[in-house]
Amino acid sequence: MSPNVSRRPLTRNTQAAWLLVASVLVPLLLTGCGDGEVDSAQRQAAKIYRHSFDEAPRTLDPVRAASLYTNFIVVNAYDTLYGYKYLKRPFELKPNLATAMPAFSDDGLTLTIKLKTGVRFIDDAAFAGGRGREVTAHDFVYSLKRHFDSESLSQGAWFWQNRIVGLDEWGEAGADYDKEVAGLRALDDHTVQITLLKPYPQITHTLAQGFAAIVPREAVEAYGRELSVRPVGSGPFRVTRFDSTQAVLERNENFRREPVDLAFEGFDPQLHAGLNLEQIDGRTPPFVDRIEINFISDDSSRVTSLSKGNELHYARLPSAFFDRYLETKAPPTLKQQYAERYRMLAGIEPAFVYQSFNMADPEFGYNDDPQREARNKALRCAIIKGFDWNERNDRFYAGVAEVFPGSIPPVVPEFDPALSRDSVTPDVEGAKALLAEHGWDADTLPKLVYGVSSSVRQTQMFEQFRGFMQAIGYPREKIVLKQYATFGDLSQDWKNARLPIVNKAWGLDFPDAENTLQLYYGPNGSPGSNDTNYRNPEYDRLYEEASVLAPGPERTAIYRRMNEMTIDDCLAMTGLSRTMIFLWHKDVIAYPDRNIVGGYWARFVDISQ
Repeated sequence: MSPNVSRRPLTRNTQAAWLLVASVLVPLLLTGCGDGEVDSAQRQAAKIYRHSFDEAPRTLDPVRAASLYTNFIVVNAYDTLYGYKYLKRPFELKPNLATAMPAFSDDGLTLTIKLKTGVRFIDDAAFAGGRGREVTAHDFVYSLKRHFDSESLSQGAWFWQNRIVGLDEWGEAGADYDKEVAGLRALDDHTVQITLLKPYPQITHTLAQGFAAIVPREAVEAYGRELSVRPVGSGPFRVTRFDSTQAVLERNENFRREPVDLAFEGFDPQLHAGLNLEQIDGRTPPFVDRIEINFISDDSSRVTSLSKGNELHYARLPSAFFDRYLETKAPPTLKQQYAERYRMLAGIEPAFVYQSFNMADPEFGYNDDPQREARNKALRCAIIKGFDWNERNDRFYAGVAEVFPGSIPPVVPEFDPALSRDSVTPDVEGAKALLAEHGWDADTLPKLVYGVSSSVRQTQMFEQFRGFMQAIGYPREKIVLKQYATFGDLSQDWKNARLPIVNKAWGLDFPDAENTLQLYYGPNGSPGSNDTNYRNPEYDRLYEEASVLAPGPERTAIYRRMNEMTIDDCLAMTGLSRTMIFLWHKDVIAYPDRNIVGGYWARFVDISQ
């Protein structure tokens, strides 16, 4: 999830300054946003749900909601027009702030959306008299426009770029918010109309993302970049603390009253048996008074905190702990002593881990010399042949992840189980022969800088990668580790094409293979989501052809052909989808599935008392 519009990047000094705001000043700033610190007696009586993340968000501004961690908080502090049914699988959209699903014109180009009335932003000093006003269609229009204002540093504009009539041109003309965009209009206070340049079947999914959260103009103008640390929304919770160690969300007492219809949300008596979800049926969320999200990067510390019983309610179980906690891995089942204490959710995540080459790097990708460019392709193919996904799976994912070729993960319907697995089958001798055939040896091979965020696990992954490369003849000293203080710093270098290789995980924004195939679409190049910087006119043509098609055999065939093209061009070592296991204490009533806009379920969490 990355930016896809021209923008003025933050300098390193500016980034450092804003991190200082987030880690030191934010708790002081936010004391005025909520009701202040509650005393010990109130804390004793309050329902407090204690969550954990293995990373801290860098920002809470929806235009930069480009991570699972930011999204979790954004979709609870703000409203989106649509959401996903809490329990329905496969995932199914539903109205959230909208009153119904969009009404489309016969040609599929115009959609009209009605908003609920009487919904108010939280009380905040940004508003006249400090009282939150009603959320209107004008706020939605303003919020989407922000993605096309270079001052916003958007990371989500690629969702709508070249999709909505006049929106790109509005941004290029200077982003005057008082000027109307022909394809993005508020027909009245509670009616939005969007006009598309061409059909876009995924448009409703994009309106369920954190990127599409609705922000009041008053707050943006009052706080500027400080909005990234003090959200002003209309969601079920308000953020009263956000720093480098913790975020605290307090119940929004004025949140609209919408009782839970468990059947509508997809409740299955067999699938969801034993979770006590029946207790929330007919009641009005949110059910807890306070959510405390603790940012704990160390796996052992997170699991230890969960095990104490009075610190964390919920944590992801790291793969290093699978042998200790699991009776069986396929399928995952807990050992009896842990089954008595915890509930568990396990499954293949709608995401994939991959390592792509930066095709903008002339040492590995495109080159002005056609002969060198051909040699570079052979080099990439050899590196791919040398990478052992099964060993990566066994060493870092307890052997229970799913390895597959290409970039269409197993969780989406377009996945092709019959696709050749040659690209994920190690072939050391074949790699050596390919290098020799194209004149690569220890002297001519280019230096490969491998960037990682600073952690023991990431360093271990690098060492394994270097071992793979040494086995095909790459000199050890030419595989160079570059460590970054934070994932955000590393991500900035990926987005600005400063590294020859990108090693990351991509979580699906919505359940459609289009969301992964856009990672190689030419116009999405750096600083956009295509940090591979792949440029292939035929691939782009197929992407654009498929983008207007509804799901079906024709579109699936195009998707699969595109996937094969990326494999044939040796763009990436891919891929692997992890088995994710989450544990939570039995007094928590929840189905904490963080997949696909993962924080939406938090409004439904409850604590048995």
